[in-house]
Parts: sequence; structure tokens; C-alpha cells
Amino acid sequence: MRTIALAYSGGLDTSIIVPWLREHYDAKVICVAADIGQGEDELKGVREKAIASGAEECYVEDLRLEYVRDFIWPTLRAGAVYNRKYLLGTAMARPLIARKQVEVARKVGADALSHGCTGKGNDQVRFELTYMSFAPDLPVIAPWRMWDIKSREDALAYAAAHNVPVSATTAKIYSRDRNIWHISHEGGILEDPNSVPPKDLFMLTTDPADAPATPEDVTIGFEQGTPTTVNGERLDAVALLTKLNQIGGKHGIGRADIVEDRLVGMKSRGVYETPGGTLLYTAHSELEMLVLDRRTLAAKDLIAPRYADLVYEGRWWTTEREAYDAFVNVTQGRVTGTITLRLCRGTVTIAGRASKEALYDERFVTFGEDDVYEQSDAAGFIRLFGLAQRVRALKDLEAAGDAKAAMARSVASTKPDEIVAGV
Repeated sequence: MRTIALAYSGGLDTSIIVPWLREHYDAKVICVAADIGQGEDELKGVREKAIASGAEECYVEDLRLEYVRDFIWPTLRAGAVYNRKYLLGTAMARPLIARKQVEVARKVGADALSHGCTGKGNDQVRFELTYMSFAPDLPVIAPWRMWDIKSREDALAYAAAHNVPVSATTAKIYSRDRNIWHISHEGGILEDPNSVPPKDLFMLTTDPADAPATPEDVTIGFEQGTPTTVNGERLDAVALLTKLNQIGGKHGIGRADIVEDRLVGMKSRGVYETPGGTLLYTAHSELEMLVLDRRTLAAKDLIAPRYADLVYEGRWWTTEREAYDAFVNVTQGRVTGTITLRLCRGTVTIAGRASKEALYDERFVTFGEDDVYEQSDAAGFIRLFGLAQRVRALKDLEAAGDAKAAMARSVASTKPDEIVAGV
């Protein structure tokens, strides 16, 4: 191999992979780093760090808008939530990063692809399924499945021996993944599911106990299921999500402590912070309940967990996802309006709903006098709606020898032709 394209984050795992690849393959290493909104601190000096570690070059690609517009928004519109709590922040990003890595690999003429995912996690699957879709001809090097480094402690020792600077330590050895949608925390004390996350673990959200005691209202506007405004101000996708992260984080919104089912079969414990995403999911779901009819909403709720599984498992580049998106796009045609949320110390409640497409109409549901709903119509509806149950009960009574009395009682409240037709 002459050139290896490495998906590079600048964290512990990928930092030590650069010298390891050069040692074991005698090849040039081209790093590909993605800006998906993890913040300036994490990206600061990432190119210089990669080159100092031995990389030939490091491409830093700004993928923030594409990530929000083409990955987060479709998943949000689908209502996809994995394991009841996880809003899929890491899972959504991997297919995009891997595709960009392949694009750079083609541009520089790389002979192989490499990533820093462990052999125990989900990300290895997400990266490699994308490689299969866009570069089935290139071999994949996954050092964590090959080398003799077995733990974070071993990785730190390797970094020290090769003078590779890393921010992780043996005292605070969390594995984190951050982007504009969320941040995840794993490892360390969190590996005990009975432990309370330390207060200093959290980075995006205020402790609800320390959040403002005065509630704050925020109004989110949607057009055909896509978020477009915050408090009446139209914003692009990145600016909108950034603003909601700030508002939600201030009030301690979006913390989730999850024991989830990894794709490779084991259960793992992760703590997630998704402040803006939690506000968006809450508002979008509420707007759908105002606008969609009962059967369409139920059908969409059937699709949502399937979509979540697809994203979690890295099957983004599939016909299945395209088919789900086509269905979701039809359901979102009328999901336009505003939802006002009230935030206070980690809680979100609904403070207002408005949509010109709303199926809710006060004229029909009022307990006051109305001239649009004939209440007597309900009697016939109920008789027909429960006809199968009544016939079943009559048959049971007939079997018990009391059919004549049962039929007589039924005739008192049912027209003869209905009994004949039903029986």
C-alpha cells in the first residue's frame, strides 16, 4: 500500500493510529477530519496535530450544513428514536463522515481506508457499510481489531511512548463524541450502570438544579416538517440548531442516561446531552398530532422505530431508507405551523400550538352549543362499530341455551334488518 486515508478526529484512538499505520504499512497516511459542529476547541490545531503525528496531509472538511440538512432533519421528520431515548447523534454522523473520507481517498489516489473504531462498538459497522457502498474495491484497515493495544490505558501508554499529545487521562478517561446535535459520554465510572454521572461530566447542559427558576418560552416554526424559525426569526439549519442548543442547555434540557443495545450484541451505558434536539423532537411530534389524521399518525409511528434501527445500524445508504423518506415526505406536506414550549429546570411542557393545517376545530369539539355536529349520529356509529362484538356475544349465549332471551333483548335496541345482516 502506498497511501492510506484515515478518518481522523484528533482524539486518543485516531491520534495513535497515524504512527501505527506508518510503522506497520510503510505508507503515507492522509487524514480526513470532519467539522460537524463539535466546536472550535476540538478542531483547533487538528491539522497540525495530524501532521506532527506523521500524517502526510490532513483535510478538514466543513460538513455542518450538510449534516443538519441531509441527515438530522430527515431523521427528525421521521420521528426516529432508538431504544426509547437515544436521538441518534453519533449514528447519523458516521455515514456522512465516511462518505467524505472516500471522496478524499479517491482524490488523493489512496489504496486503502482506515478508521479508529473499536471492535466492540457500532461505529465500525457504520463506517464500513458506507465504504461498501462507495468504495467496495478498497481494503479496510481497522487497527483496534488487529493490534495488541487492548484498553484506553494501553492507548495512553502508546501515545506517551510516541510523543503524541492527547487530552484523555487515566483519571478522566471518558470516551466522548460531540457534534452540533449532541455529545455522548461513555467509559470510566459510567461503565457501572448503578453509578450517578458526576456533575462535571456534562458539557452542554446546566444541572437542572442550578438552572433558572423562571420558565422561558420558545416558539419553533416548521414548514413541511422542517424547522425554519425560532421565536419568529428565520434561521439557516446550523444557526437554528445552535440557538436551540443554547436555549435548551441553559435550562438543563436534553439529558438522557441510557443502557442501550449495541449492534454487536452487548448492552452498554451511555450518557447523552441533546438540548436542541430534544426541543425539536418535542415540538415536531406535537405539531404532527395537531395536523395529521389518526391513521396517518399511526402509520408514521410504525415507521419511526424501523427508521431508528436503520440509522443506528449504519444502513443509511440503502433503498430501505430512501423508501422510508419517500413515505415521510408525503406525511410532512401539511406539517407547517408553530409550537411554543415552556422550559424550566430540565422539563419541557407545551405552551401553545398553531397551524393553518390543523385538523383540530373548536366548532366540532366544543362542549357548548354547536350546529355542525349531530350528536344523535353517534348511536348508529356505535351500533355498527360494535356489531362484531354483539354478534359474538349472541353466539356465546346461544351456545349456553339462552339465545331466545338474548335475541329478544337485542331486538329492543336494534333494527331487524341489522340483526339479519349481522348474523
